[in-house]
Amino acid sequence: MSATIPLKQVKECSTKWVGPRPITFEEFLDLFGPVFDKEYDVELIDGTVVERMSAQLEHEKLFNWLYRLMGDYVEERNLGIVLGSRTPVKINDYRGRLPDLLFVRQERLDIVEQRAIYGAPDLAVEIVSPSDRPSNITALETDYRSLGVSEIWLIDLPRRRVRVLRRRDGDYTEEERTTGLLSSEAIEGFRLEIEWLWTEPRPAVRATLAQLLEEPR
Repeated sequence: MSATIPLKQVKECSTKWVGPRPITFEEFLDLFGPVFDKEYDVELIDGTVVERMSAQLEHEKLFNWLYRLMGDYVEERNLGIVLGSRTPVKINDYRGRLPDLLFVRQERLDIVEQRAIYGAPDLAVEIVSPSDRPSNITALETDYRSLGVSEIWLIDLPRRRVRVLRRRDGDYTEEERTTGLLSSEAIEGFRLEIEWLWTEPRPAVRATLAQLLEEPR
């Protein structure tokens, strides 16, 4: 085994729904689309429906703050649409993901259909909690890269760091940050202090939004 990439052996458990043959993305939507908001938190991985780990309180509080701030900013600037964690994104015919947050630019809204996103979002945001399986985070990043998502934020709550990946000439640049200003290239003019992601109480959404809208883009 090559020593250039440090690997760690882990044992992980998950709940899955397995059919007599691989489930397609459209069948996945037929089966689980009506109950994404009610009973099941699932994704489609290689034709198998896999249950995601339950979100913890810290995850939900950060998600709620980011969704409000990012969504209101995009709406005020008429830049496109921000959607939350119950919007499926088709990766391929047998894979579908539900990002914590995603953004699609105004001029690309044709990929946003009633049941799912059919194309690469301009930004995908994932909030990593202590309960998340390491293999799932790696698989998420792999799927977003393969789909060609322009910008990916992996917000790691346990380690208090943010990995930002940006698509450049068919590949991705990677930046890891723990402090300072986090600016989005996908959402023009949107920025926040990284420390806000870990510190409570976080700045009030209305006041922060007002400041963002006053700043020149």
